[in-house]
Amino acid sequence: MTKPVIGVSAYAEKARWAAWDMPASVVPQRYLDKVLAAGGIPVILPAVPAISRVLARLDGLMLVGGGDLDPVRYGAVPHPRNGPVNAVRDEAETALLEEALEQRLPILGICRGMQLLNVVLGGTLHQHVPDVVGHEGHSGGDGVFARHAVHLHPRCVLARATNRTTLEVPSLHHQAIDQLGDGLTPCAWADDGLIEAVELEGHPFTVGVQWHPEADEGVGVFAALVSAAAIPSPAM
Repeated sequence: MTKPVIGVSAYAEKARWAAWDMPASVVPQRYLDKVLAAGGIPVILPAVPAISRVLARLDGLMLVGGGDLDPVRYGAVPHPRNGPVNAVRDEAETALLEEALEQRLPILGICRGMQLLNVVLGGTLHQHVPDVVGHEGHSGGDGVFARHAVHLHPRCVLARATNRTTLEVPSLHHQAIDQLGDGLTPCAWADDGLIEAVELEGHPFTVGVQWHPEADEGVGVFAALVSAAAIPSPAM
């Protein structure tokens, strides 16, 4: 059987390699490795104009982690602890997500990807999680994952994919869902009540997770995406 092809959104950042130091489209290798291990073929999608047109040739979309979304997109004033925004990436990933939703492609949003899903569907974000939960347990600091428990609804896609209702997950974020976007259902929570995963009602497979499954050992979340991408879409 032909392996599903999964588009993976790329960072648009300045990068260094060998003698070079210049703008680049990059994706941490662990995201690609997880898609491969789950039986899919990853294709990197750079943050360039009209990139959403490529979705007609793909079987699924994964939106990966990264920097803060521009709070203007959800009608908020920037928090002083926010990082710099990347308007080029925000625009490209928004277009990818909107087109994938229109085409009913399977979608997995990871960390920033889940936040973007919520914002595109009309939701808002907590701009600095410690202000809300009163602790720093969702991040280990720059480039360091914290670990904490998340509790899954037993009938959600993720619980079926992992065969678990409680997971110990790698976490590195300072923003999270506040008001839910239209049609999103929360399906996992941290002990402090923060929403850790969502599903989109009425869509074949649209899932967002706030943690970083690419930094964990299992491939359950990625296998769920690849499995959904292997199923032909119903005729519209």
